[in-house]
Amino acid sequence: MNILYIGDVMGEVGLEVVEEVLPTLINEEKIDLVIAQAENVTGGKGTSIADFKRLLKAGVDFCSGGNWSLTNREIYPALQDPKQPIIRPANYPEGTPGLGQKLIAKNGKTTLVASLQGKIVGKDAGLQLDNPLKVIDKILSEYQDQELDAIVVNFHGDYSSEKVIIGHYLDGRVNLVVGDHWHVPTADARILPRGTAHITDIGMCGALNASLGISLESVLPRWRDNIKTKNLLETNGPRQFNAVLINCDKPNRTNSIKQIQKTLG
Repeated sequence: MNILYIGDVMGEVGLEVVEEVLPTLINEEKIDLVIAQAENVTGGKGTSIADFKRLLKAGVDFCSGGNWSLTNREIYPALQDPKQPIIRPANYPEGTPGLGQKLIAKNGKTTLVASLQGKIVGKDAGLQLDNPLKVIDKILSEYQDQELDAIVVNFHGDYSSEKVIIGHYLDGRVNLVVGDHWHVPTADARILPRGTAHITDIGMCGALNASLGISLESVLPRWRDNIKTKNLLETNGPRQFNAVLINCDKPNRTNSIKQIQKTLG
């Protein structure tokens, strides 16, 4: 089973990159399942129903979650519906709208996808979250008697140490633990000792010559002159596509992981 996980789709530019790259990539790599981090797809913050549908039309099968997942309230019914392929982080407090894990069935294969958020994530550093390690233990326990073909966990966080720890903690229990949120790809994609694929951060889809997808002109005054500025998405120049592709045939062991990085003019 070949599973593609696409990094944070950042705004309209990122969505256009996915629409341009993904259909051909699916055919070239014989991809069975596509998961994308969609928490930034609508204006950089959240997910609208229209953009969610565009991702699905482009070939994405499932959308994972992060700290902006709850920004756009119109997506709440889809987050709550077990049949809609989109989730928010599972370790949000009880009573938070939406689900943090769901099953996706395609071509006779069933995959469990779960999202987790790290303890430190930018402006949400003080947010009271449930312990991600205990939450994922509970999730895996709930599904232990189901026949699964694959398990994918994305970890949305700022600390590289936390992302590495969750990878080793789940080693041999899931197929892929993929870090996201940085929007900068790390060079450490590998199979851990017990067979789980891991990468500290997958990167993003969107503008290349920018600050994580944000125009340099809109953020430089903040860093140079301590002026409060509004983040503006970069819409010009070359674009990037970042993802990882794994191959697996058991729900707790992965055969290979490959980073896919493309630059478009």
